[in-house]
Amino acid sequence: MNSKNKTKKRYKVGILGATGMVGQRLILLLVNHPWFEVVCFAASDRSAGKTYKEAVKEKWSHKGPIPNTISKQKVFSIEKDMEIIAQKVDFVFCAIDADKNFIQNLEEQYASLGLPVISNNSAHRWTEDVPMITPEVNPQHLEMISIQKKNHGFTSGFIVVKPNCSIQSYVPLLHAWKNFGPRQVIVSTYQAISGASKTFETWPEMVDNVIPYIGGEEEKSEKEPAKVLGEIKGGRFVLARIPKISASCIRVPASDGHMATVNIRFKKNVSKEQLIKAVKNFKNPLDKLNLPSAPKPFITYFEEDNRPQTRLDRDLHAGMGISVGRIRKDSILDWKCVALSHNTIRGAAGGGILTAELLVKKGYIKKRQK
Repeated sequence: MNSKNKTKKRYKVGILGATGMVGQRLILLLVNHPWFEVVCFAASDRSAGKTYKEAVKEKWSHKGPIPNTISKQKVFSIEKDMEIIAQKVDFVFCAIDADKNFIQNLEEQYASLGLPVISNNSAHRWTEDVPMITPEVNPQHLEMISIQKKNHGFTSGFIVVKPNCSIQSYVPLLHAWKNFGPRQVIVSTYQAISGASKTFETWPEMVDNVIPYIGGEEEKSEKEPAKVLGEIKGGRFVLARIPKISASCIRVPASDGHMATVNIRFKKNVSKEQLIKAVKNFKNPLDKLNLPSAPKPFITYFEEDNRPQTRLDRDLHAGMGISVGRIRKDSILDWKCVALSHNTIRGAAGGGILTAELLVKKGYIKKRQK
């Protein structure tokens, strides 16, 4: 198959907030994607009308240059060019950095124009009929889309959100160990500076430094798992009452990668061998779907005492894999371990792309008649 024919068959994609760090990461991950082709780059009015290279300028945060196929593309306005974008694409990723109410209204407007919206923002995470998806953990929550469409009168459009990047490394573990009944969890996350859309060049204060506070992260880390691990009953989300989670979130001088130390009390008596076996034998609901971005395995267990390490292991399976190690007895609770995920790939852009792939495979995203 030649590249021209392959492109014709791909889904047309728009990126809202294309000049920001997550938007940039989306672009890089989608350049050679077999299913998706980015045809619209949108940002604020101050960037609209410029080429992508002109709009980004010194904000480009990745080591390599802007891809040649992208640099000369025109940037659209996320507000003023909404109708134009809707005519060009099959769905959009939303990665804009703005006021919560603004984001909510904007995403709803795009959905009302018939576009599926896969959002990396927190604005709609607690909207009652919006699913918050980690594809390997709660793909069944996509059934809420039909209810959302009915509630809002959407046709082909809808909104799906990703959870916060801080929970990506430990919620999959809680899910893998659900049969053992996790009851209480104390988690400390050690979060990279890219989680604040920063690099060491733009945030020199982080060099040789640790900041013991990240605004809003501890609340998200404690509460969002309840929705991801919850159920749908009677057309509504029922939050998981257990496990109870206490979180501390710390900014550390790493460019990418969020590490977590996790202490857990279980309802059942469980051995280290059982915990490791549950990780290695995790039944991934995506394994039979052949999604391009799905890592195999989803969770990797390291036997070594000094793994996972941020620099060595954050790019596991192209940054989409979760890793865990140092499973050992805890003197107060039952067990403790260390986990790691790549925050801007698994935790943001890559996780959004995997969610979009799942939506395509399940028939929620279709090619629109232009």
